[in-house]
Amino acid sequence: MNLIELQRSLRQLRLGGMAAVLETRLHQAQAEPMAPIDLLATLVNDELTRRSGRLLERRRKQAGFRDPDKTLDNFDFQFNPKLNRSLVFDLATGGFIDRREDALFLGPGGTGKSHLAQAIGQAAILQGHKVLYRETHLLLEELAEAALDGTRKQYMESISGVALLIIDDFGMRKLPQTAAEDLLEIVMRRYERASTLLASNRPVEDWGKLLGDVAAVGSMLDRLLHHGHVLKCGPKSWRTKTASTN
Repeated sequence: MNLIELQRSLRQLRLGGMAAVLETRLHQAQAEPMAPIDLLATLVNDELTRRSGRLLERRRKQAGFRDPDKTLDNFDFQFNPKLNRSLVFDLATGGFIDRREDALFLGPGGTGKSHLAQAIGQAAILQGHKVLYRETHLLLEELAEAALDGTRKQYMESISGVALLIIDDFGMRKLPQTAAEDLLEIVMRRYERASTLLASNRPVEDWGKLLGDVAAVGSMLDRLLHHGHVLKCGPKSWRTKTASTN
């Protein structure tokens, strides 16, 4: 079997990582020289590295981040220096996901809630967790569409099973009449089974009026706060700063 045939066989075995670097690694083994077991170990590591990279990219795409470039590295903690930086980095370790705890990010619009929520989602993916990011109105629209086409149960099971569900921009738009019941069901399904991170520009005192169901909001908050972490963002807004400098 020659090199081309061996590469073709590796690809048929779905070992594309090995096939891609096989010729280079063979030259390396001749130049060093490299023991057969070391060559094999290197090729296996190449394959694992490639698969790991593909898995990360697939999970990032499946997460559906609105701003996939948002990370902790490019967040300016100096803009709002009173932000609980220790809590942010503690959440970024993913320990709260392992413990199936929840988080609430509260503060005015433009204070970095979405950036931090997505950054923590990115960190969770690097740690091997499945993440789903949805703006609140889009999550409820998808759920309504699933109800119409008869797949609501399957959709609810899919969003209940991810390790971290990020519900962003709660309170930014008018929500359907079923919002309180739908959100409560999502939170109840995930309670102590998986982690939910909810970001809102409205204080929790306004949620009953926002959703039109004080009892449902009370039940939802009881669960989110039972094992929950609350991050208060602000008070300064990035969007206000940007507007004033233009």
